[in-house]
Amino acid sequence: MADSAAETVIGRITSVFGIKGWLKVYSYTDPMDGILSYENWVAILDGKRIPLSVTEGKRHGPGIVVKLKGIEDRDQASRYAGADIAVPIADLPELPEDEFYWHQLEKLRVITVDGQLLGQVHHLMETGSNDVLVVRPCEGSLDQRERLLPYLPDQVVVKVDLAAGEMQVDWDPEF
Repeated sequence: MADSAAETVIGRITSVFGIKGWLKVYSYTDPMDGILSYENWVAILDGKRIPLSVTEGKRHGPGIVVKLKGIEDRDQASRYAGADIAVPIADLPELPEDEFYWHQLEKLRVITVDGQLLGQVHHLMETGSNDVLVVRPCEGSLDQRERLLPYLPDQVVVKVDLAAGEMQVDWDPEF
């Protein structure tokens, strides 16, 4: 995760690509190559924050490869493998009403339509068919169970209220 509340993680540098300093990147953006629209990244690696500048990038097979300013060979590039890629939240495009970035949903209290507090959104996972909310217990929650809820607006997720810090769900607490 990004250290600053003013940033969000949009991808991860996974490994080197070739011998000329290119890197493979796993993008959390949708579409995948949307990560290339951000020129200035902050790499977060071992607690350090390293500003990076993208000079070139492209889709390659099922992923993305990038060339970063000042990285000219495989050895230099290998130092960044495993780094999270963060950008300022202010750089993210505006979303239509009733659409949210994952970072906006994290930490929301999850309350059933019957008023039972299930916990708090810890993070989300991409599964292919739909995203999944990982809801962990918090102070005042119904029990101490972790729950996985499908992120299905208008089906499971009834309402998201960012100002109140809450998400209302149509979900049986027994699941």
